[in-house]
Amino acid sequence: MDSLQTIKQRFGIIGNDLHLNRAIEKAVRVSTTDISVLVTGESGVGKENIPKIIHQLSHRKHNKYIAVNCGAIPEGTIDSELFGHEKGSFTGATASRSGYFEVADGGTIFLDEVGELPLTTQVRLLRILENGEFIKVGSSVVEKTNVRIVAATNLNMIEAIKKGKFREDLYYRLATIEIHLPPLRERKEDIHLLFRKFAADFAQKYKMPSIRLNDDSVHILENYSFPGNIRQLRNIAEQISVVEENRTISADKLKHYLPKTSGNLPMIVGGMKAESDFSNEREIMYKILFDMRNDINDLKKLTFDILQHGNSGKIHEDNKHIIQKILKDKNPTEQHNIEVVQFEDNSYDNNDDVLNYEESLDETETSSLQDIEFEMIKKSLERHQGKRKLAAKELGISERTLYRKIKQFNL
Repeated sequence: MDSLQTIKQRFGIIGNDLHLNRAIEKAVRVSTTDISVLVTGESGVGKENIPKIIHQLSHRKHNKYIAVNCGAIPEGTIDSELFGHEKGSFTGATASRSGYFEVADGGTIFLDEVGELPLTTQVRLLRILENGEFIKVGSSVVEKTNVRIVAATNLNMIEAIKKGKFREDLYYRLATIEIHLPPLRERKEDIHLLFRKFAADFAQKYKMPSIRLNDDSVHILENYSFPGNIRQLRNIAEQISVVEENRTISADKLKHYLPKTSGNLPMIVGGMKAESDFSNEREIMYKILFDMRNDINDLKKLTFDILQHGNSGKIHEDNKHIIQKILKDKNPTEQHNIEVVQFEDNSYDNNDDVLNYEESLDETETSSLQDIEFEMIKKSLERHQGKRKLAAKELGISERTLYRKIKQFNL
């Protein structure tokens, strides 16, 4: 059996990452069997290398190896492509045709993007995995094939199964052995190695000196998230090789070729928080405002009852829970024992006084909310250095509304 380093050289694999080595070792071990394999990993991590290793190290290596991109074949013709069809089975079928499973008999078929297969095609594929049988489109004759199936996907298959987009029984038949390839951002020590290899390849291709990175640019490259993985790194190396005259690439030059997005990772853009963080802050602020409003309404109800009923102890007893709730919100760890208070006289038992007091509470509530609104707008403008567009986006209001509020509060 070839060594790990020999296999890497043979198939052009660059890197010494532990998880990458583990994936290659698994591919080597299963190659001598006919077990179906599912290769998983993000787009651009090099999943197509694993089925090549499996086929070339297997007893099928002298037979056909066919790679099929399931996502690139239209749904209406994929059954014909995979399983073949009989003459006249559909419009345009002027002759019988052999499908990939018939052509690859005795060899290996690689189904890339297998998660994109239509459900009807998945049923046909399951039958091949179970007993090696298939039926051509437009035929009633059962045919046999002996193929090794290696599939690959960048989808979360469990989620696809839950959504009804992929058959659970097919998944478990394909994933007898699952081999996962890590994303490039988890292989930091391999990034510069890959870049140097690509730079050398393009220097030879375009007949020019190879580009190289200084220490600062290497640091930036190794800490970039690479949502497009190895494919994206290769494209960046090619762009720089063709465009830049100076063959030593500085950090500033390199930044021009790295998109500012960091894929699905949390990130800080221009010193600002991600928009999702602002949305969460808004939701929390709104909840605080609503809770304050409810507390104020409870206080209004309590005060109204006290003023209206004077020394009636029963009313005070009914509203003890309101006071306890408010005090608990302020000091959650303290216990508060509320005594029922009896007024000595009915000097406040006057409807006009009650109404006037309720109106004053309304004014207090409005004033409090305006103060909070003022502070929110003021702080947002300070954070964004007076840029109304950014502040409006953070506050979740239109720029026109923000302009009106600025005039209202004389900001």
